[in-house]
Amino acid sequence: MKTRKMISVMTVLFLALAVHAQIPTIEMVYVEGGEFLMGCSGVQHADCLFDERPAHVVVLSDYCISKYEVTQELWMAVMGGKNPSKVIGDSLPVTRVSWYDAREFIAKLNKMTGKKYRLPTESEWEYAARGGRLSQGYKFSGSDDINDVAWYRKNSGRKPHAVGTKMPNELGIYDMSGNVYEWCYDGFEFYELSFSGAYVNPKGYELSECRVYRGGCITSFWDVCRVSARNRIVPNATLHYVGFRLAMDVEN
Repeated sequence: MKTRKMISVMTVLFLALAVHAQIPTIEMVYVEGGEFLMGCSGVQHADCLFDERPAHVVVLSDYCISKYEVTQELWMAVMGGKNPSKVIGDSLPVTRVSWYDAREFIAKLNKMTGKKYRLPTESEWEYAARGGRLSQGYKFSGSDDINDVAWYRKNSGRKPHAVGTKMPNELGIYDMSGNVYEWCYDGFEFYELSFSGAYVNPKGYELSECRVYRGGCITSFWDVCRVSARNRIVPNATLHYVGFRLAMDVEN
């Protein structure tokens, strides 16, 4: 009886390890927390739109964010079934996934790996895109020359490209300007005009009808790829230029 039970336990462990082994490596970048000016900061000059104003102080704790956008290879390893993306390729970012789809993927990934991945908040996304404590104050994520760091309207051929093929930003993170837009956790809200303090680890407005997505994409003009540019849409939308990346609290 003990032998059977031991074999059963070993079988479960083997299957769990086999499943884990099938998950492609997820490279996470440590982001040291700190204080930053979110929104229409000076480097954006006259390019800011209304929903980027006013610039406001945000304080973030340490966290991790994925080096790359979630690829189709990773998506299929977790979700199986049919690839939702319009343009197919293992190293391409997964697209045509809703905010709800991204959350479902993360729940399954966490069950398979025992980790606690999540979507980044909007402020975490922007802080990482700006380079965190290593920020050089660039207009785009890693450069003032968009062609260094982004696949966008003028150079993409209107199709996604393999992740990590442009220059990384100061933290070694790729494609936070261009390639595909990325879902954030937050419900969309306009920045408060009257608040004069600092926001600490904000998570956005839960009751919003729309969720935030960031970063610009293959069909975007240059101004939408700026680190402070914002977009929002209903969370069940599935667009061929929207994907996501992962975040995680440091203790995980």
